[in-house]
Amino acid sequence: MLARSGGRLVVGYDARGHGESSPAPDDLYGYPELVADLEGVLDELGIERCVLAGSSMGAATAMAFALDHPGRVDALVQITPAYDGRARTRASSLESWDARADALGAGDIDAFVELTGVAALPERFRESARTAVRQRAERHEHPEAVAEALRQVPRSAAFDGLDRLEGVDVPVLVVGSRDDADPEHPLALAREYADRLPRAELVVEDEGEPPLAWQGARLSRAIAAFLQPPA
Repeated sequence: MLARSGGRLVVGYDARGHGESSPAPDDLYGYPELVADLEGVLDELGIERCVLAGSSMGAATAMAFALDHPGRVDALVQITPAYDGRARTRASSLESWDARADALGAGDIDAFVELTGVAALPERFRESARTAVRQRAERHEHPEAVAEALRQVPRSAAFDGLDRLEGVDVPVLVVGSRDDADPEHPLALAREYADRLPRAELVVEDEGEPPLAWQGARLSRAIAAFLQPPA
């Protein structure tokens, strides 16, 4: 749908080691490398200015790029941002990510899915979340590379502090998720992004609905409406 909206060129790519992308030749998967990869994609395609959209890790990558290269970004779409302005240091959090990495690296998809916490979700969301996590995990051609990324990304800093968001002077659509269905992407953090960003708009699903980020068609319509120039 986005490709048909306003004649825009839509480019999607898998982060290093994810999906169909090759493992990192330097075995590095932190945010500095992810941001450099994004710059490389744009340069290779000859794209000087763009709208950047990303989810979770991709949202932090897009924001970090916009902070480093403000002249190249016309607008941002931040889908379920999870980066709170600093690398993770709490041992329990890092142990959780390391456990997921161990399961994925060993090829134990069932264990990986359960370690994401889907069993703790309300019953109405549980199976759809379990299916979505499994499908995302199974599409990675190099699970050992994704496992390494799961270890490195939480320990990496995309940018230093949420105060920096206050200097991002482009339109930003922030897509939040309610915590009962998606606790790893806190709605409070999405709201803080929207509050700090000078030109932000926050959208979130209605109470009791699946997260907007899980609804491809509705999410595409929300992004298309955000990008539509005023009449």
